[in-house]
Amino acid sequence: MPFVTPKGSELTMRALLDVNVLVALLDQGHLHHSSASRWMVSHAKSGWASCPLTQNGCLRILSLSSYPNAQPTAVVADRLSEAMNTQFHEFWPDAISLLEPELLRWDRILTSRQITDTYLLALAASRNARLVTFDKGISIDAVATASKTNLVVLS
Repeated sequence: MPFVTPKGSELTMRALLDVNVLVALLDQGHLHHSSASRWMVSHAKSGWASCPLTQNGCLRILSLSSYPNAQPTAVVADRLSEAMNTQFHEFWPDAISLLEPELLRWDRILTSRQITDTYLLALAASRNARLVTFDKGISIDAVATASKTNLVVLS
């Protein structure tokens, strides 16, 4: 499993994995499973994190009856728990508010679809960490405290 066999070069910043990265890691049939797994194997020693939003999203998507490789919720919860039960994982509570003054630059958030990703970037930046995602549409400029080092977009 990619969560427990890290090797290679790592950056020193812990990584908050977004929902799509978690889904890709847990679903071997996912289009981006190989890309996510390669990244995780190379960077896991720097640590990775999940939060209530990413755990909830992963559980919801992988157990949706319309998802191509859907699994019962209990099976998904067991797999996610197993992945988190390593020395490399850290759970982060949702400890910031989108309404904190000067946290977000709302004029840089173009659609409501960007709100969750922007929140996750802000959470990562608040912990001097990076958000790892497949989403190329996340605006670093939307989070006042974020820089390029806080965002990794996998391809």
